[in-house]
Amino acid sequence: MQIILLERVPKLGQMGDVVKVKDGYARNFLIPEGKAVRATEQALAEFAKRRVELEARNLQRKQEAQAMAVRVDGQSVTVLRQASETGQLYGSVTARDIAEAFGAAGIKLDRQQVRLDQPIKTLGLHSVTVALHPEVEVTVTVNVARSPEEADIQAGKLPPSGPGEGEGLEEGEAA
Repeated sequence: MQIILLERVPKLGQMGDVVKVKDGYARNFLIPEGKAVRATEQALAEFAKRRVELEARNLQRKQEAQAMAVRVDGQSVTVLRQASETGQLYGSVTARDIAEAFGAAGIKLDRQQVRLDQPIKTLGLHSVTVALHPEVEVTVTVNVARSPEEADIQAGKLPPSGPGEGEGLEEGEAA
């Protein structure tokens, strides 16, 4: 199916490009999301008339995304989950969980903006890409831990405490 892109779509093209895509991709995603229209003579003429308006709207959204990127870039959020002794989660952390955690921290993100290739299934610090606009991406850190104390240790805010540390012998005593 031939379509006209109404905004930049990663790995597909820029605004105004006429591209050929599979029918299902166009009908089920691009057209309903307002990212494209069918490429007909009438649609091409309509796009030519609206191009300036679409470019202005896209530029405004890009500037808003860049302003938000300054606030979001490098931010960290903690997600608490149960896990085994080996660090494997009982379940996983998904894009929805990350978006909700940022929402609780006062930063409004949509789950579609969070770019995860696959869900997070281990404890630790994970770098995650957030696409605020097709042309504006930032990286955030997701700290997955069992408890707030463990999260602080992973983030380097608290020194690690080994088992039995601080117990038993006084300084200078021999065994």
